[in-house]
Amino acid sequence: MAEILAHVYRGELAESLHRGDWVITDGQGRVVHSQGNPAKVTYWRSSAKPFQALPLVEHGAYGRFGLNQEELAVMCASHSGETHHVQAVQSILDKIGLDAGYLQCGIHPPVYRPAAEALAAQGREPTELHSNCSGKHSGMLALCQYHNWDLQTYLDPQHPLQQLTLGIIADVTAVAREEIVIGVDGCGVPVFGLPLAGMARAWAHLAAPNYHPRSQRRDALQQVADAMREYPHMVAGTERICTDLMTGFARRKLLAKMGAEAVYCVGLPREGWGLALKVEDGNARAIPAIVLAILEEIGYSVQGVPELDQYVPLVVKNHRQSIIGKIVPEVHL
Repeated sequence: MAEILAHVYRGELAESLHRGDWVITDGQGRVVHSQGNPAKVTYWRSSAKPFQALPLVEHGAYGRFGLNQEELAVMCASHSGETHHVQAVQSILDKIGLDAGYLQCGIHPPVYRPAAEALAAQGREPTELHSNCSGKHSGMLALCQYHNWDLQTYLDPQHPLQQLTLGIIADVTAVAREEIVIGVDGCGVPVFGLPLAGMARAWAHLAAPNYHPRSQRRDALQQVADAMREYPHMVAGTERICTDLMTGFARRKLLAKMGAEAVYCVGLPREGWGLALKVEDGNARAIPAIVLAILEEIGYSVQGVPELDQYVPLVVKNHRQSIIGKIVPEVHL
């Protein structure tokens, strides 16, 4: 059963609360720490993106098209639609000989508000390039180009790309592919429903690829992890917890990725552990407080990490931008 992971205070009164489940495992899938139910089945959402990028590297398309680490990082991203994100996605498309019309991720304004405001001030409408998932989709198109697979149906769960990806997801999570629940993600691609412990195992492999028995997959995991560490601003963006966590704990080479509906995953290379979290109500506002509290408990102090100052304490503001409360994590190992 989900446990209370955070209280939301307005003044002295705890006005709301968030329940959830989280688990830390090692690369063998053994539970190290948990709160709530480690076997909680939920959709992985965008926290799966680094693993959806693996086949591009493994099959040689990454090298064949001359793609670089910055571009690989944006393929793992739920990016904010800032200029450098859009330029990186456009560069991928240029290298594979396609235009933005091939992207089937949908259109929404940039997540980063100043970027959205700048676009509007120029009298321009957002395009598929501004979608937070455009990097992932451009990577999928690159692999389709490499294998000469159909470009119009790459979202179909039966498409060779998606079947290949499903096999990889089953491998890194140690969940049989027939047991993975397939849904449709916000951007149209298949999304994977599986236990939190399986997600944590995969992130342990991403953080410490030597866990994986196959050398080709180890190498691909390492390349994806290196790209995320080298370009954390490509994985999320300005004032985003993923970028701030990876930047703040860069010396420890921590990896982090948000998923929709309040899913969050972290890779801890020093310990060889992976963390997977799901807030039950799907509200992500308490995630920074919860994640940082878990990290604090296992020895990742945020003291002296300026990139994370804005999250400790995690305050609540009203429409006048006055601080009127705070979010207090309720984490125990």
